[in-house]
Amino acid sequence: MLPALPLQAGSEATRETFWLIGPVQKVVFYFLATLTILVTAIGIYQRFARYADGTDDWFDRLDDLPNRVVSAAKVVASNEKQFNRDLVGGLMHAFILWGFLTLLIATTILFIDMDIYRIATGDSFWVGDFYLSYQLVTDALGLLFIIGLGVALWRRYVTRNDRLWGKHTNWEDAFLVWSLFLIGIGGFLLEGLRILGTGTGESVSFAGTAVALGLGGIGMDASMAQAVYPLAWWSHTLLAFVFIASIPYAKPFHMVSSFANIVARDEKAGARLPGVPSDLDATNAESIDDFSWKEMLDQDACTKCGRCSSVCPANASGRPLDPRDVILDLKEYRESLDAGGETKDIIADGGVIDTKTMESCMACMACMDACPVEIEHLKSFTRLNRQLADQGDIRPTIQDVFQNVMSKGNTFGDSPSDRGTWTEELDFEVADAREESVDYLWYVGDYPSYDERNKKVARSLAKIFEHADVDVGILYEDEVYDGNDIRRIGEEFLFVEQAGTLVDTFEECDYEKIVCTDPHSYNTFKNEYPEVDFEEFADDPMMEFAIEGYWNADGDVEVYHWTQAVEELVDDGALGLSGTELDYTVTYHDPCHLGRFNDEYEAPRELVSATGCDLHEMPRNRENSFCCGGGGGGLWMDIEEETKPSEERLREALEDTDAGSAIEKFVVACPMCMTMYEDGRKTGGFEENIEIVDIAELIVEALEANGATISATAESGSDAAPADD
Repeated sequence: MLPALPLQAGSEATRETFWLIGPVQKVVFYFLATLTILVTAIGIYQRFARYADGTDDWFDRLDDLPNRVVSAAKVVASNEKQFNRDLVGGLMHAFILWGFLTLLIATTILFIDMDIYRIATGDSFWVGDFYLSYQLVTDALGLLFIIGLGVALWRRYVTRNDRLWGKHTNWEDAFLVWSLFLIGIGGFLLEGLRILGTGTGESVSFAGTAVALGLGGIGMDASMAQAVYPLAWWSHTLLAFVFIASIPYAKPFHMVSSFANIVARDEKAGARLPGVPSDLDATNAESIDDFSWKEMLDQDACTKCGRCSSVCPANASGRPLDPRDVILDLKEYRESLDAGGETKDIIADGGVIDTKTMESCMACMACMDACPVEIEHLKSFTRLNRQLADQGDIRPTIQDVFQNVMSKGNTFGDSPSDRGTWTEELDFEVADAREESVDYLWYVGDYPSYDERNKKVARSLAKIFEHADVDVGILYEDEVYDGNDIRRIGEEFLFVEQAGTLVDTFEECDYEKIVCTDPHSYNTFKNEYPEVDFEEFADDPMMEFAIEGYWNADGDVEVYHWTQAVEELVDDGALGLSGTELDYTVTYHDPCHLGRFNDEYEAPRELVSATGCDLHEMPRNRENSFCCGGGGGGLWMDIEEETKPSEERLREALEDTDAGSAIEKFVVACPMCMTMYEDGRKTGGFEENIEIVDIAELIVEALEANGATISATAESGSDAAPADD
């Protein structure tokens, strides 16, 4: 039986580092180690130097750098994104990460002791309790490291997790996981050979002792272990050197680039987009160097994990879009140019990225939410869409929308004078915010103003405000389209023109807060309008607005989605709801622009619950919500797809919720979602199974069930008309 040193204070336990490795071999080792470090350092420098060829990023990515680094370290250390939607994958990556970092720290400690401390003092700190603690920790975390890599190999090669395989799967993927696995196994094999060969070990080296016992069990003795050890040591060492040297040149670089990418992340990425210079000669994606250094870093940070692909609604619907492939196609093209390859059109039919690929994007931000390394897909996708718009390579239906906005100020092409006609069926007047002071300036939006189905929602919301005696007004014909979605499909200058025109109108009104019907409007008013420097476009004759500089840069004007405003009314008792008025079994769909874009998940649910409805969540809810398919211009395009996103979502509501087919109403809080799901209800054959309703419509029904009479003379709060007993 192998002897074991007791774990006790004051013990002089230690071991010889270069056991059976002679002086000449040590010289060779240090030479190769130095060469490896130089190759790695030069490679990493070259990778980061390449980013300097990219354009400056629109946003400051390195402000408050110390706090950015600390924040990134917390994200990486917690593996929080890896655990999202995949518990096994999260544990696997946590084991690999913490095992790798532990072994790296352990190697660094040994280097400091051998090559600095011993030379300086003639003594060693790698003895006794410190040494025993070192052995215990490295054995424990090293074992988790191997377990994590074993799970990774199993998922990749045995169960063959679909998202791990794709267009860009190559030798780098196998090299990363196999080399780390063999390095980990090799470390324990060396420890076992040493323990068997010396006949001594430590009780804390449980993994190494187990290996030694295993080797002894198959007939290996001390002399055989001593004979094999140098060969095993060099094999392990050379593999480690090859891995380290490969870091800048292959997939292991993600260990550096991913952390850098998280450090440089924009907390509002996707919710706000970069602008463009007022210079008409500026290009978007004519060449790869038009991309910013952060976009190039995004490309290098991609680990090919496929999480973005697995949650993309366009990909799930059979559209020709895989977010991972777009990022990696751009990277592959950049690297081919650096190697002397031929130039190609970046976005075109047959280009680096196909036109139909970008047309498929719904700008829902699911890919970004799922990405564990904070790749900002939507930023690059918008750049590509802007290039398509510059080239004129856009669908006729989208061109029609652009023309409608330019000529009429709305996406329908209807007369501006018809914007307020939805109010005519109400029994009360909706105030004109241009003529009187109001607490809430209500931006109604295109679809609630012009679309018949969404007009009903606008009237329901107006009734809620009236019943609660809220001082609210609208802009009537001076309201113009907010520009959120045309911006995301590439028409930046038209977005700026609309924003400037609308802000001019805002500035002429006297109000406290802005409230929006549409989450898309809410997002762009809250996150994007304050980023626009209107003065930069002041000399452009096409930009007929008066505002100069920035609007609401300090956030003095509060912007609400209507569910947030009405939630406050419910909390204050202004609606007089008891929470028992309705008894429908319902499910709720989180709009992308309200949920993922702006983290508002609770207000809509509170309102549904306030009506008394029995709310059952779909499996994909909150930040994991599945897009309706209308974003990114999808509302205005007829795209061939296997199953429409709206049809898939309705199927999920009726089949995958706990209530299943008992779901009576599919509840939305977005005019675009209303439009898409009403269409999906018809095309998917769900008309007899489920009804699409807005939360506002539920609230009005609850008020009416409570005996409320909503008219120009309706009173509010506790004085509102009570229910009949």
